[in-house]
Amino acid sequence: MAELPGAPSAPELVLETDTGSTVLSPSRDYRVGRDPKGDVVIDDDRVSWHHAVLRAEGDRWTVRDQHSAHGTYADGRRIDVGDVGPGSVLRLGSPADGPRIALADPPDQPPLAAVSRPALTSTYRRPAQVRPLPSRTVRIGRTADNDLVVDDLTVSRHHAELRALDDGTFEILDLDSHNGTYLNGLRVAAGLVGPGDIVGIGHSDFSLVGEVLREYVDTGDISLDVQDLTVAVDGGVTTLIDGVSFPVGVDCLLAVVGPSGAGKSTLLNALTGQRPADRGTVLYDGRDLYHDYPELRQRIGLVPQDDILHTQLTVRGALSYAAELRFPQDTAKAERLARVDEVMRELGLDQRAEQPVHSLSGGQRKRVSVALELLTKPSLLFLDEPTSGLDPGMDRSVMHMLRSLADDGHTVIVVTHSVLNLDVCDRLLVLAPGGRVAYYGPPDRALPFLGFAHWPEAFEAFETDRERDWAGTFAKSALHRRYVADEDGQPHRPRAGPVEIDPPPRPHSRLCQVRTLVRRYTSVLAADRTFLAVMIALPFVMGAMGRALAGERLTQQTAINALLILCVGAVLTGAANAVRELVKERVIYQRERAVGLSRSAYLMSKIIVLGGITVVQAVVLTLVALLGVDLSAPDGRGVLLPPLLEITIAVALLAFSAMTLGLLVSALVRKEEVTMPLLVLLAIVQVVFCGALLKLDGVPGLEQLSWLVPARWALGAMAGTIGLGSISPGERTADPLFEHAAGTWLLDVGMLVALSAVFAFVVSRLLRRHEPEVMRR
Repeated sequence: MAELPGAPSAPELVLETDTGSTVLSPSRDYRVGRDPKGDVVIDDDRVSWHHAVLRAEGDRWTVRDQHSAHGTYADGRRIDVGDVGPGSVLRLGSPADGPRIALADPPDQPPLAAVSRPALTSTYRRPAQVRPLPSRTVRIGRTADNDLVVDDLTVSRHHAELRALDDGTFEILDLDSHNGTYLNGLRVAAGLVGPGDIVGIGHSDFSLVGEVLREYVDTGDISLDVQDLTVAVDGGVTTLIDGVSFPVGVDCLLAVVGPSGAGKSTLLNALTGQRPADRGTVLYDGRDLYHDYPELRQRIGLVPQDDILHTQLTVRGALSYAAELRFPQDTAKAERLARVDEVMRELGLDQRAEQPVHSLSGGQRKRVSVALELLTKPSLLFLDEPTSGLDPGMDRSVMHMLRSLADDGHTVIVVTHSVLNLDVCDRLLVLAPGGRVAYYGPPDRALPFLGFAHWPEAFEAFETDRERDWAGTFAKSALHRRYVADEDGQPHRPRAGPVEIDPPPRPHSRLCQVRTLVRRYTSVLAADRTFLAVMIALPFVMGAMGRALAGERLTQQTAINALLILCVGAVLTGAANAVRELVKERVIYQRERAVGLSRSAYLMSKIIVLGGITVVQAVVLTLVALLGVDLSAPDGRGVLLPPLLEITIAVALLAFSAMTLGLLVSALVRKEEVTMPLLVLLAIVQVVFCGALLKLDGVPGLEQLSWLVPARWALGAMAGTIGLGSISPGERTADPLFEHAAGTWLLDVGMLVALSAVFAFVVSRLLRRHEPEVMRR
């Protein structure tokens, strides 16, 4: 329960045990016992699993025994509940020699001297724990067998080791962790740790002071300080945001509004590091976000305007797969599911856990998107147009949800066009055309300052009164001095020179990501009944057409037509499977890529699942069309294998290469709607350039162009298998690629494999274009 304004608050205390010390904050309770997940862990048989709780009540601290087996003692007396304070000494399990707990006033802490940390902030003001180093090697991780336990699901079981070297210095070593170990904001495999250096692991940071290790935990109570952000494009000719500065306090809900084209989305990308500003500084609780981005990106949640969900999955399924991708692979399934259940309860989704996402209302889907980001407990949460397309009731529900998140210890920034519920926000940022600050402060003072009674009038004035210096007026106002300038009334002093930001490191465990993505994608496709119906029917329909043309025996009249139908069927089957699959998931891919998804793992999962489906369809297509047909191969044999097997291989490889070509189209286009016309065009090109209708051999230009068409090589391989030149002699069938020879057949098949590899490589490069800019550096 929150205390009343002005009520006295209990002071901070330091709890000291034989193994270290913990700073007690009055904002929370502290569990004492043998439970490794407790706040104060004491490994002694006389101590119960959940032994006691220390709690601030008003202006004092109390200790409550949790019905422990051997009791809690103060001054030799067993107690159930009692007041404690500086100088209090408790014994657990025995009044004489039980484990000792002493409470004291916290000592003054000297400020950290870490590079890129210009100000002492809430995260680094008081350490959560101060402990002497127990040995020359300290192993840090999530499980109880580590020397230093970090209760954080983003931390691996055995995450890193801090080692004392012979010369008295220390070295930090990463133990191949999932999310990495960071030294002064940059990911390292190994690095020397000196005075003032900060080692980042999950939501915790560690600093060495002599022989004492301090732990600082990012609990979410962080501030954001934006200083003179400027973003320009077209070589600096066009400015999208211009000198934007404002502070965001702890547990604050900030709304960003403005007319279309005012730079709201650009500002959001700059604040999240997706597209860093060209000039200026973003301070995450005093830390330079751009300098420390590889570490701090894990503490930032971003909910785009479009849903970042596979709508075919259930709520629990979508969140479970996301947890599997974002948490270390050594996280137990029960731990992941427990966190998923916790987030669903927090956002009121537990009653809809088994409901498909597509069946939820717009507001509920937005809650699921927010739940996905909350899995890793981000301190800073950004949302882009979360109420877009929602009715006023849903708009209010979403904004009140964000208010609750801010009250629960998150700093929340929401970009919105809606002005219906700005009253629930702590601060409002109004951007004028040109990306300049027209107002920053409490929402209820915005319209009076701008000089309007209603928001539509203000937005209309932004568009029509282009000569008015909105930003200049605000910069000279008392509101600017109160809400934007420093405490001394001076404006912020941002960095000099351009912004430089290191890209995040390459992700670990790509194989684990591939396995998870393959299972998720299979579940998504299995839940899409329309896709399943088309996938099953298409090879049978095309195969039946081929069978009708082939008859009982391939003859001069039927052979080339039957092979052409196999080519068309394989191309349509493979390309139709893949042509929508990347463009429809683009928003999901962009967000997951920003939080550590491997590009190659993502592409490989698509190739494995779609490739497997496509090959099975190609086999069905071929067998339906040709099983039992007299293929009339020369001497009754194929080139290297039985004729039907050779044709099946050629059709399967053609369908697979068409699938990769479909992925290429999907990665190239911007809208899903244009994929179907392109699929038709793709099929026509394959028919024209396969060699069944036109003579291509020896025709300059056409022959070379046909080399890039998979159907050209597939038809050549099938024609070579059945000896098309002898069955249907003529100018078109005299093509050298149709020769019934081992070298020619292997060339045809090899080119299908090569084209598939080339198309997949091009897809990988095209995927890079759609990633956040920082991921491309």
